[in-house]
Amino acid sequence: MATLNLGRIKPVFRGAYAGGTAYVVDDIVTSGGETFICIQASTGNATSNATYWTKLAEKGTNGTNGTDVGTTITTQGDILYRDGSGLARLGYGTSGKVLTTKGSGQNPTWETAVGGKIGQVVFVTKTDTTSVGSSSFLDMSGMTASITPSATSSKILWRYDLNIGSHTHYGRIKIVYGTGSDLTTQAIGNASGSRIRATSNAIYDGGSDVGQHISMQGIDASNTTSATTYKLIWSVNSGDMYLNRVSNDPDDAEIGRGISTLTLMEVLA
Repeated sequence: MATLNLGRIKPVFRGAYAGGTAYVVDDIVTSGGETFICIQASTGNATSNATYWTKLAEKGTNGTNGTDVGTTITTQGDILYRDGSGLARLGYGTSGKVLTTKGSGQNPTWETAVGGKIGQVVFVTKTDTTSVGSSSFLDMSGMTASITPSATSSKILWRYDLNIGSHTHYGRIKIVYGTGSDLTTQAIGNASGSRIRATSNAIYDGGSDVGQHISMQGIDASNTTSATTYKLIWSVNSGDMYLNRVSNDPDDAEIGRGISTLTLMEVLA
């Protein structure tokens, strides 16, 4: 019976290339970090000789000039980017700073956040009740808070949310603020005749078991790094006005009580 020579069924890996070894077609060797396959049998012909060898796999770029990721970024938090010549490291930066791009042809950098970032928040919550029955403005018990800005360029965003009950003929609320004992700044409406200037008004309540939610906010360009106090004051023309309850406040499963809050936020420039 005739014998049919099929040659090699698959390539054979021969390890690292050696000049004194005889190689045949489909032998695979490694040399210089790359892989080659023999295309013509020979001995002593280096893998650089294209008559005898074809490259199967080419190595990557050597770890020089900042192109090796493993040696370029070395510390947790590092960022890898490309500068004008190759890969480069941007160190992890300082806590609180943000990554900023400088646009085409420029390198990224860490910078202090600007434009509207909230630096701190202070708030008070009042859960019990109180009332006022005076036509002169009096302190609203428990609705005072202080904040110390970190920079003169910061602004303070203030906001109050109140649950009001009344059985009175008109009531009103002001927010006043300042440093030390000088709480003379007021966020109030414009002067018009004998009308009382206020931050917000309480609606006349013709019943005794109806409440209302009053919310207001504003900006104080404080221009200071001193502790600044914000306080709510209120008054009524007649009768009484209540906080966190309706006026008659019956012990009734259908009647609820609420909370009121005063919030201060430092908005960084």
